[in-house]
Order: sequence, then C-alpha cells, then structure tokens
Amino acid sequence: MVRYDLALLHPPSVYDFRKRPILFGPVSDMVPSSPMFELYPMGFVSLAAYLEGRGFRVRIVNLARRMLADFSFDAERLIASLRPRAFGLDLHWLPHAQGALEVARMAKEHHPDTPVIIGGMSASYYHRELMDYPYVDYVIRGDSAEEPLLQLLRSLREGKGLAEIPNLTWRDGKGQVHENPLSYVPEDMGAVSQDYRQIFKAVARERGLANYVPFKGWMDYPIMAVLASRGCARNCVICGGSACAYQRFLGRKRPAYRAPEALAQDLWDIHRFSRGPIFVLNDIRQPGLEYARRFLSLVRGLPNQLLFELFTPAPPEFLEEMARAIPNLYLEISPESHDVAVREALGNGYSSEALEETIEAGLKAGAKRVDVFFMAGLPRQTAQSVLETADYCGHLLERYGRDGRLHPFLAPLSPFLDPGSLAFEHPQKYGYRLSCRTLEEHRQALLAPSWKYRLNYETEWMNRDQLVDSTYQALLRLAEYKAQYGLASTQEVWKMKARLREEMELIGEIDCILALEDAEGQERALVELKPRLDAANWAPILEKRELQVPVGLRKFRFANIAGLILGDWLSHLGRALKAKGRVI
Repeated sequence: MVRYDLALLHPPSVYDFRKRPILFGPVSDMVPSSPMFELYPMGFVSLAAYLEGRGFRVRIVNLARRMLADFSFDAERLIASLRPRAFGLDLHWLPHAQGALEVARMAKEHHPDTPVIIGGMSASYYHRELMDYPYVDYVIRGDSAEEPLLQLLRSLREGKGLAEIPNLTWRDGKGQVHENPLSYVPEDMGAVSQDYRQIFKAVARERGLANYVPFKGWMDYPIMAVLASRGCARNCVICGGSACAYQRFLGRKRPAYRAPEALAQDLWDIHRFSRGPIFVLNDIRQPGLEYARRFLSLVRGLPNQLLFELFTPAPPEFLEEMARAIPNLYLEISPESHDVAVREALGNGYSSEALEETIEAGLKAGAKRVDVFFMAGLPRQTAQSVLETADYCGHLLERYGRDGRLHPFLAPLSPFLDPGSLAFEHPQKYGYRLSCRTLEEHRQALLAPSWKYRLNYETEWMNRDQLVDSTYQALLRLAEYKAQYGLASTQEVWKMKARLREEMELIGEIDCILALEDAEGQERALVELKPRLDAANWAPILEKRELQVPVGLRKFRFANIAGLILGDWLSHLGRALKAKGRVI
C-alpha cells in the first residue's frame, strides 16, 4: 500500500448531522452543495499539485460528500484506516467549525503520533484559539498555504526545527504556543497550479472516485471552477474575504492576480477533459480592463458554459466584448438588496438604474443567462424591506425576464456573519448585535436545533424572529413570481412552497420544545421530530435546479482522461525501471 505524506480531509459542517435533529433551513440554497457544504475548497487542488510536484504524495478524502452519498458510510472507520504522515483539514469558512474540530479529534484519537494541520481563512482568524484544542498540532495562516505546508512537511520528515517556517502557529514539546511571522504572502499566483489533471491521476492511482467527487450530484452536473485572484479590492462590510479582512488577518495588502495567460490556460485544460460548465471566481475586471480584455482574447471560442461574476455594474461595450469572445456566456451580479440605502450601508453603493442597465445590456449582448442575488440580514434592512426585495425581483422579471434568461435569487445571511468582516469587527457601527465571538461559541451554535438559533447576530432593524420570518415570506413571494414568469413549473413551485411552510411550522415547534424546562423532555421531543426535519433538510430544492446551466449527456472527454492516466502510468514505470538500472 502506498504511504501518503498528507491526507487532506474535508469535513461536513456538522460531523454527526445524520444523527442530530437539526433544521438547517435555506442556508445553502444558493450554492451547489448541501447544508453540509461538502464542496471542498479549491485550495485542495492547488495544494495537491504543488506538493506532488515536489515529491510528496497527497490524498484527498471528501468525508462530507461520502457521508451524504451513503448514510451507512463509517467516516471514523475510514479515518482510523488511513496511514498518512500527516493529516490536513480545512477550516476555510466558519460553518465547518464543528465538523473540522470533530474530525481533527478523531484523527488524533486513532493516530496519536500523526500531526494534525489546519488551514483556511477562518483557521487563520482563530489560529490562537485552535491551539487550545489538544488534537490540533499546527495552523497554517494566510491565503497561500502551498509553500509553508511544503516546508512543514519537509521539517516533519527530516526532524528539523519549525521556527523558520512562515505563517505557522505551532506548539512545542513543552506545550508553549509559537506564532511565526506571517511573511509568505506572494504578490501573484504564479506558483499556484489550478490544474485538475492531478485529481484525475489520483483517482486512477487509488482506483476509485468516491473520495474526490466535489459535491453530491457532481457526476450529473460536473461544474468546475478557476480562481482569478486571491484577495479582494472591495470592502463589503459583511464579507470575511474583503480587502480589510485580508490585510488585517491574512497579511495581504493588495490582491494577487493570476496572469491572464495562466488563467486562460486553466480553462483550456479543463476543456480537454470536461464539457461541463466552468465558473471563473472573482471579477476579471479587478486588475483592470486591459487584463480582462487580454484574458477574453485568450479564451475566445471556448465552447464550455463559462460563468462570470460581476462585482459592480458593467458598461454595455464590455459585456458585448465578453459575448463576442464567449459563445456560452453566463453572468452573475449580487446587489444584495433592491434598496440603494441598504446597498450603500453594505458597501455596494451603485444605483438601481446602473444595475438594470447591466442586466439589460448583458441580455442584449447575448448572455445565455443573468443571475441576480439578493440577501436578508443586511445593515439598515427591515423585514418590510426584505419583502420589497422579493417584489423588486418581480419587477425585474416583468421588464427583463420574459424569455427565461433572468433568474433572481434570495437567501438569508446565514449561518454566520463572517469573522474578519467590518461588521463582525465593529458590530455597533454597522448595527449588528453578536451572540458568538469565539470559535468555541460558533462550534456550539452549529449544534443548535434550527438555523434560527445558529445565527451569530441580530441587527438593529431585525431580531432573529423577524429575520427568519421575513426570509420565508419573501421566498414564498418570490416563488409566485417565478411561476408567473415561467422559471418553474406549477408543480415545482407548489413543492417549494410546501417545503418552506413546513420549515416555518417546524421552527415554531422547535421554539415550543426549547421552552420546556425539562432538558430530557426537550431531547425526546426533538428526536421525535427528526423524521420531519430530515424530510425538510433533504427535499429537492428548486433554486439548486435553477442555478444549474444546461449540460449535455456527454459530460466528459473520457479518451483524453484515459490518455492522461496512461501517460502518467508509463512515466512512473519509466522512472521505476531507471531506478533499477534498466532503460526502456
């Protein structure tokens, strides 16, 4: 059996979600994955490629996806069977706080002498607190873990000291915690590989796909993603990935951009193996229009469906350039609220006229679809304002959505207001009241029996009850508009509304249960409610179907994948024979 240097484990949001009675609510309706957020971070791909290219063997295990795909799958048994030289876990976003720590505990329990390493944005924010958990040995801070992790693995293998490894927080043999300088912050993404070929090779090497599938349902909808930048030039006040958060907690003063040639090559490399959609993360205009136009010239004619984010409205001439270059263009923009005052408080202070001009221009240029995302739980936003946002979606559909290419979406800001965001760091200034501050408080909140009690905030304008109720009422109203303008069938809308009303009823019942003074009675009542909670949690979701773009029956280019795997196998064979003094 091959001995792996590093096993990268992706945990579910809540490790024992299959047993606990929890109503997760509409927390993940706007992303491909489930409430367990089983989509592992893109960093796993770049880490595996970086380390493998320097002689280390890496294995990815998507525990969350496997636990979702098979409710009888024993994740702890798999963890116990692994024999890596080190475990790596992601705590990129805070909804994984409970799952990541529980998996770390299991890894250390079954492998007490194997180091446990955690990284990610939330891990960087809470790196000191993570060291309070005895089963966490190392935290790698920052948004570029490739080189620090390589140095750490070399030091562990060779028995060298750790004091010189950048971005590392660690505990010495006496239990003292050390915080090495956050000094590795590359100014560009030149050292990052977003080449998915490494994943295909690993699948062949392990003779199995189960551990590498990004999320449940990916084989039917094989969307992939590339990252245009690390860091952000904007300061949306609720975002833990804003410019100020990156600077203060990740050491990044300005975004690092992937060269347009490299980013374009990432897309063409995916095209060699997949006919599925590709999401280009982060607005390609951030480095400037010259960068964006160079990139567009390099991907001209690529036939895959390409999805692009627009952080702000775009002029018609630029959207026309995009459409001329890309045959299957899909656009996304997130104004978050219809109310300009709310958008200004959020940091998106553009007008509704500019938004609508962008929608109109994108559709006129030939975009296959324009998705518009709104949110509940924002500064200055009232319950009435949330309902008015749903009505604004109806207005947009009336003006631009009659051919089915405009799709509005609405979701709550949940489960957490991001640590590191301006609103989290200065809640009073932005009208927030926080109920969780520490990592442990957030870990405990994830175990609450409904998403209402998982929220780590209220605002001056909405308490928990108002936020939850207005979200459901707005979603019910939006469902009617989607039926009216043909975005969903009558049956789909009926099922969606039935699910939303069932969740509202369940939240009321959970409130009554939590009002009981008998803790054992609470537990019994919640357990009795679990079948209904599970039915609501795992019911088909209209928005997930709506988010998907059309994918044909022939999703993969299997001949190219087979050629890649065969070439890799022959290369390994050649090296092995040479090592024995033979030449092919």
